[in-house]
Amino acid sequence: MNILVIGGTGQIGGHAALHLQSEGHRVTIAGRRPSTVPTLSSMPFIRGDYVHGDFTKDQLSEFNAVVFTAGADARHVPADVDPGTYLQQANGTAVPKVAELARDAGVEYFVHVGSAYPHILPNLVENNAYIRSRKLASEGVASLATPSFKATSLDPPFVVGIVPGMEIPMFQAYVQYAEGKIPLPPFAPRGGLNFISTQSLSEAISGALRNADEVAGRSVLVGDENLTYAEYFDKFFVAVGHEAGKVKAKDEEHPLLPRSALFAGEKVVRYEMDPKDEQNLGSFRRNDIDRAIGEIVGQYRST
Repeated sequence: MNILVIGGTGQIGGHAALHLQSEGHRVTIAGRRPSTVPTLSSMPFIRGDYVHGDFTKDQLSEFNAVVFTAGADARHVPADVDPGTYLQQANGTAVPKVAELARDAGVEYFVHVGSAYPHILPNLVENNAYIRSRKLASEGVASLATPSFKATSLDPPFVVGIVPGMEIPMFQAYVQYAEGKIPLPPFAPRGGLNFISTQSLSEAISGALRNADEVAGRSVLVGDENLTYAEYFDKFFVAVGHEAGKVKAKDEEHPLLPRSALFAGEKVVRYEMDPKDEQNLGSFRRNDIDRAIGEIVGQYRST
């Protein structure tokens, strides 16, 4: 396939672009600015901001598949704009518009990467602007599917992993924390979530393209391992050489995983994928978090 990855300069999109390229696809990446990561900067690039409507029908008509891994959260909200208004526009309105433009341009396949939160925390959709905007984006894309436009949304939880050579400050900080270079005792907030690696998600994206007829027109909840936040942080400590069990859960704010980012609060939100959905996505690899964290530590650990 000739595939455009919108958001291909980021963590999720960059990994997906490299994975799809490794499978023999022709891959172009798109984003607001070119990547400085060597493996990505060598790919064809289209500059564009989907929120501003920069992509055109002529551009998209060159591709028979679009993988959309962009999207907005609190980090992207301009200082002088109401967050709810911005997220509604950037996710709920602009994302389906890109899918509609792709459909009208003759693109055959469209895979949107959304969020698990609308699936697992439906009680928050009405009052949480971010979760509501993600639900509107996923359902808006899926609703555009036709027999000739196989559109689907894959909705993952916390995504763990890197693109070789890419700086991801969050993961760099986790490694430094485990190494003892951040003056905090080893602990984690209470609660937990499902986690999936970039590798598993990239394989699921590829599966959604291969088996588009099975998932088109749907928002599909994907995931891998259910972990408490203490178990998750502990994996970084183990990966740098500590004994397992060093990290304990506490009723304290953690600067590397603040309560504002934990939509479920202190709950441990566990789920399992529908086995049929997993099969339709090509039975992507499972139990991959330890490997992914080992790769992260290998890239960011001090020498």
